[in-house]
Amino acid sequence: MNRSARHLSVLALCAGLSLSLSACGGDAPDPEAPAADGPAADAGDAVTDDVARSEASEDLAFTRLSDVTAAPWRDAAARARDAARNPADTLEFFGLDPASTIVEIWPGGGWYTDILAPWIAAHGGRYVAAWPAVEPDDAGAMALRGRFAARFDRPAFGELTLIAFGPDGFDGLEPGSADAIVTFRNTHNWMAGGFVEEAFEALFAALKPGGLLGVVEHRLPANRVQDPRAASGYVQEDSVVARAVEAGFELVAASEINANPADTADHPFGVWTLPPVGRTSPLGEPHDPSFDRTPFEEIGESDRMTLLFRKPAAQ
Repeated sequence: MNRSARHLSVLALCAGLSLSLSACGGDAPDPEAPAADGPAADAGDAVTDDVARSEASEDLAFTRLSDVTAAPWRDAAARARDAARNPADTLEFFGLDPASTIVEIWPGGGWYTDILAPWIAAHGGRYVAAWPAVEPDDAGAMALRGRFAARFDRPAFGELTLIAFGPDGFDGLEPGSADAIVTFRNTHNWMAGGFVEEAFEALFAALKPGGLLGVVEHRLPANRVQDPRAASGYVQEDSVVARAVEAGFELVAASEINANPADTADHPFGVWTLPPVGRTSPLGEPHDPSFDRTPFEEIGESDRMTLLFRKPAAQ
């Protein structure tokens, strides 16, 4: 795919950004929707006004992950997802050093930013948020990006570094400058945009030798056929590993922290049929009040792979 085609792909991915993030408060609809739902929200909740954040004491030092997950700015909707997303266990598995430079890819409304940024700031590290690359004349996307920056403009969250990441790699991050990169449920969007190989290559180039890459993604069973564009939102674990290894990474470990054996990954509206999105009709169509959500609520959130990669120290 040439540069122009990739540019159009990322614009298509971002086309629904305003709708995805502004349609609600809290966690629904899930910002990690497929291409047309907008990848910029792929990792968290919607961008909303945060009264609790402004009222929180700014002199608190959140040196432990358990302190941050219990922080006053995390509302009930955010905390309700901890059982499915397991933030403390996931970040501990990734082995992140909060005193280093850590990049989060496409943080969306900031569900993980609420945890990562103050934890890193408390240890003197640097948190970098890499949003999708959008054009300056895209008023809706730029406004949401600005709201994200304003939402985390608090001393307890350290100095926010906001950069861009898309089909052409990073804009604002020097090669070999990151100690670790984390990406939560974004690989399917890169596949939808047709730049998954370029994405992993850019992640590899951005890391220092020995740097870590943590990946969480909806998991498609190995005995199912993988759609190259991951239209269902599910990706085979072997496919993610293969993409990373092809880019130069070595697989360090895999964890079942975020597994859900009840998820069959064959839902009528893809992964977005499950909570927290709870889609009841195809994308772009009105809500179907006759659709029975009960069995999908009982399943809970998706089955997810949790993978840790390393850029070899010897380059």
